[in-house]
Amino acid sequence: MAYWLIKSEPSVYSWAQFVKDGETSWTGVRNAQAAINLKAMKPGDRCFFYHSNEGKEIVGIAEVVKPAYPDPTDAAGKAVTVDVKPVAPVKTPVTLAAIKADPKLADFGLVRQSRLSVVPVSAEQWKMIEKMAK
Repeated sequence: MAYWLIKSEPSVYSWAQFVKDGETSWTGVRNAQAAINLKAMKPGDRCFFYHSNEGKEIVGIAEVVKPAYPDPTDAAGKAVTVDVKPVAPVKTPVTLAAIKADPKLADFGLVRQSRLSVVPVSAEQWKMIEKMAK
């Protein structure tokens, strides 16, 4: 199993909406590196669900349920999407400030490539952040 972080602005698509939907296609990703990350995702992989811009915090855990396939929202036919479902909210949201404050997380993709919408999470980083989220 691999670990990831997916970002969404809560005013566009929030954790609450994700839970209500029960499953969704992670469409609209156009950055090349983020697309490479989507293509690497496999069913069963876990993802932190991060609220970007507003809140700037990890609020939940999701699971990949369908591997990469063509994104139907991309008229050019180049983008990909994956399907994800919510697993559980985190007990304590983990803020970007808390992540940046821990030197052990300095190499975390959310810190190094803050604008990237889909980033890998190492097993060690996952355990550390899970602990922070209680």
